[in-house]
Amino acid sequence: MPAPRWVAHANKISLNKLTRFIAPWAPGWAVVIHRGRKSGRTFRTPLWAFRRQHGYVIALTYGPQADWVRNVLAAGGCELEARRHTYRLVAPEVYRDEEATDMPAFIRFMLRRVIKAPEFLSLRFAD
Repeated sequence: MPAPRWVAHANKISLNKLTRFIAPWAPGWAVVIHRGRKSGRTFRTPLWAFRRQHGYVIALTYGPQADWVRNVLAAGGCELEARRHTYRLVAPEVYRDEEATDMPAFIRFMLRRVIKAPEFLSLRFAD
């Protein structure tokens, strides 16, 4: 079960303000830039994201019902800032992996044992 919604809300008003400065350059972190489905506003969401051969995989620590995930799915993609680069990503796909096999060892441990978040979002680099 992903982290409770109250944790997401608390992070949104506190921790995210700090991590959004660290996430664009820190290893394992990134900032997803997405538009609100209803408001049309641009949002910047810091999170764990890991580069793979054809794109990125993002751990859904708050589950697939998080607003940013729904925004990315509705738009068919997003921009992502990671390691001081900005990427255009498309073809978002939510999938479940109880073992978190595509994650680094420490993140795998956190996702399996502490957070218990088995869902991920994969995105491909835009051509």
